[in-house]
Amino acid sequence: MQVYVDSSEKRHQLYRRTLIVVIISQIFGGAGLAAGITVGALVAQNMLGTDNFTGVPTALFTLGSAGAALLVGRLSQRHGRSIGLGMGFLTGGIGAIGVVIAMMTNSFMLLLLSLLIYGAGMATNLQARYAGTDLASSKQRATAVSMAMVFTTFGAVAGPNLVNVTGDFALSLGIPSLAGPFLLAAAAYILAGLVLLFFLRPDPLLVASAIALREKADGNTLSVNETSHRASGRRGITIGAMVMILTQIVMVAIMTMTPVHMKHHGYGLGDVGLVIGIHIGSMYLPSLITGILVDKIGRTAMAMASGVTLLLAGIVAAIAPVDSLPLLILALCLLGLGWNFGLISGTALIVDATTPLNRAKVQGSVDVFIALAGASGGAFSGTVVAHSSYATLALAGSMLSLLLIPVMLWRRQDKSEKQVHL
Repeated sequence: MQVYVDSSEKRHQLYRRTLIVVIISQIFGGAGLAAGITVGALVAQNMLGTDNFTGVPTALFTLGSAGAALLVGRLSQRHGRSIGLGMGFLTGGIGAIGVVIAMMTNSFMLLLLSLLIYGAGMATNLQARYAGTDLASSKQRATAVSMAMVFTTFGAVAGPNLVNVTGDFALSLGIPSLAGPFLLAAAAYILAGLVLLFFLRPDPLLVASAIALREKADGNTLSVNETSHRASGRRGITIGAMVMILTQIVMVAIMTMTPVHMKHHGYGLGDVGLVIGIHIGSMYLPSLITGILVDKIGRTAMAMASGVTLLLAGIVAAIAPVDSLPLLILALCLLGLGWNFGLISGTALIVDATTPLNRAKVQGSVDVFIALAGASGGAFSGTVVAHSSYATLALAGSMLSLLLIPVMLWRRQDKSEKQVHL
């Protein structure tokens, strides 16, 4: 490891190799993530025969991802990204297997428990975006996040569009067709975990921590500027977390109820898979361009763009005629794009505000709140639709997304005041 600490050239080589390994794992991880999003609500609807609790699966695996995010973050901080992320994906794979068994035995309690465990894959899939930033410079961070996310698209888009194929495969095994996507998720998460465990070496976070420790030892004393930077870091963490929490609530709430809304109006499982596949593609595919924009034009501008895009998504979803598949696709496309803008700009704010010595721990803690926000959005979405309508849910989400603008204006004002004092 000392070779990488001493040589900037070796660090750059490790940075590039780390991105390649993370990219490979994210392709598998995206496929695993897509299963629960695509058919989770439909599984609950089939088991319970009511729409009131169709948001529960999304809420549960999102809630499970909250606990997993904390554990993966702590494990990564202590033992490195390889161990933390690898074990997180393997746990998610075990949860997916549990969902399949629950559907085979028609055990709703086992389904609930398995979905919680399955959520570890979602948490890990999100935290993997940080691994590429550990050795990145300040001008590369958003781009590094985007590189990890953009390749998630391949698995994430393939997953929903393989609903019919995996369903037929499940039926050939004597398993309910809706268990098919979870069979894919189990294999995908386990493969992602093994890739990270065996190939993410030397560990980028441990190398970055060693570099930070050497720099700290060279400094010896804490300057006034460093103290100011710590205070600024706390503000950056708060604002970055708020951006990601708001985008997560809006995205999960509308996304969760879209398959149920479509089923009520006569759409088939293939149509659901198409819409969700394009939605997930919009969540991840624009990442490379988004990352460059976040690094070039700034975190504030892109976070505000997230709020505006989510507003448009909610409006289109609310006013789209029930028989218009193209408008529904447009709404879910805008929803994914708005989430993408918010996640990458918020992630960059978090990375800017932390150091390798506390980064994984802070990132895990922030992702807990993001997961809880998603769980709340998923849980309440079913109730809102059951007692009102899908259009009401979409409009409520669009209004909530507007809060991103005052949050970022607060950040801009804070920066202006800091410059005045300087």
